[in-house]
Amino acid sequence: MKVFLTTLPALLLSLYLTAQPATDILHYNFSIELNDQNDTVSGTVRITLITKNAGRSVTLDLQGIGKTGKGMKVLKTELPFSENGNDNMASGKFIHQQNKLTIESRQPFNAGDTLLLYIHYKGIPEDGFIISRNMYGRRTFFADNWPNRAHHWIPCKDEPGDKASFEFIVTAPGHYQVISNGIQVEETNLSDNKKRTHWREDIPLPTKVMVIGVAEFAVQHAGFVNNCIPVSTWVFPENAENGFYDYRIGPGILSFFDQYIGPYPYRKLANVQSKTIYGGMENAGAIFYYENSVNGQQAEEGLFAHEIVHQWFGDMATEKSFAHLWLSEGFATYLTHIYLEAKYGSDSLAKRMQDDRLSVLSFVKDSKRSVVDSTANYMSLLNPNSYQKGSWVLHMLRRELGDSLFHATVRAYYAQYKGSNADTRDFQSVAERLSGKSLETFFNQWLYRKENPSLHISWINNPKEKTVSITVEQTQATLFEIPVELLLINGLRNNESKTIRVSKRKETFIVPVSSPLLQLDADYKTSLLAEITVKAEK
Repeated sequence: MKVFLTTLPALLLSLYLTAQPATDILHYNFSIELNDQNDTVSGTVRITLITKNAGRSVTLDLQGIGKTGKGMKVLKTELPFSENGNDNMASGKFIHQQNKLTIESRQPFNAGDTLLLYIHYKGIPEDGFIISRNMYGRRTFFADNWPNRAHHWIPCKDEPGDKASFEFIVTAPGHYQVISNGIQVEETNLSDNKKRTHWREDIPLPTKVMVIGVAEFAVQHAGFVNNCIPVSTWVFPENAENGFYDYRIGPGILSFFDQYIGPYPYRKLANVQSKTIYGGMENAGAIFYYENSVNGQQAEEGLFAHEIVHQWFGDMATEKSFAHLWLSEGFATYLTHIYLEAKYGSDSLAKRMQDDRLSVLSFVKDSKRSVVDSTANYMSLLNPNSYQKGSWVLHMLRRELGDSLFHATVRAYYAQYKGSNADTRDFQSVAERLSGKSLETFFNQWLYRKENPSLHISWINNPKEKTVSITVEQTQATLFEIPVELLLINGLRNNESKTIRVSKRKETFIVPVSSPLLQLDADYKTSLLAEITVKAEK
């Protein structure tokens, strides 16, 4: 049930039910008050925005009160009728229906006008802001906004394509500490054993990574990156010794990606033990990890690397829509593999890619969905297509371009789209520009098709001709154009390698050999996402 908060004129109702003027949010100022007596969140938000179209109403996302009694109730809204109308504030008419909050301006505005909007509200979040107790029974409050759950507790434009700078001013009982994005600009003890903490992030970000974490923490400075970026650890006090040890891996990982991708874009990195629904959440400059990530064994190096990559891909260079989520999750998955390859060797990369391949092949057989996926069920995108297959696409692109050019492409893509949004074709354009070749077929078949190659390879020696006949049949529905790396094993320690390019339903390649084969290995370098069977013919 949605709450119709006030009776509005027919004109405003008509405006709400028809298309709303588009806006570009410039800045949010959130004032949030928490308490220990109940789960009610009291908030006031000041929003600075630019109107893209003429009109007299503004619409935001905000969850209303539902059947459970949870949700947000709007108490009052204020919308000046001019850019310089701060002293002309008046209570505005609003409608809160279907989780949309529409506020009417006292006078029409023009496209390009800057407006200042105030919203006063309160309620118990049903989602998006997790109020619970940690493993030690201590009360905690953690924002958990991904993918579009921020509107459960803050009025906003809850979509990845709209980025804004923001600040959180949190008033809470004095025994809590508050972590957020950006830098801390105030911490003040108030009367009644309360504390006010103010964090500000000046870099525009999507709502999915705007957060606060409020809990009792043990905090340690873990080091600097480039002598200027502080890295800190925030763990529950009972976990201090193990947590400080486990999270000490943060600065080294951050330093690697700072060199590999480009300069780290934020003014700090806090690695935070938390209580949310995800194993890790890449909130910009304040990454939240699941509470059991602390075990005294530094066992989550891969998870740390994955979330730290997101600071560049997902947070700073953001997908235009969730249909292109692989630009976040595929990049984070594959660049984690690159980090571990650099640290532990190429065998580590091969093993991880082989494991990922099994996961992808199994998933795609049942899912029948492509990587670029326009489903409205965003949570369903947390699947092997977005992560492991996205990673495999980058791995195959690396094989196609070569290591140096691939690395240059990653850096160039980030440099072009940092602070903004991109989609799959934008990334393709960067790769084509740097490589000087068309990658249309590559991107189409790997990212927009709902299947993967399935190859049946058979071979037979031709001893008189000193050749081997290799027949490759594609058994999936739609043909792919792909390279297949072959290792020709003859038992004489002079094994030969050969790369063939496959594009037909069935084709035979005649390959010269110095001696008859004993065995043929396909994709021996782990370079192709495909299901492959190999059989020797008699």
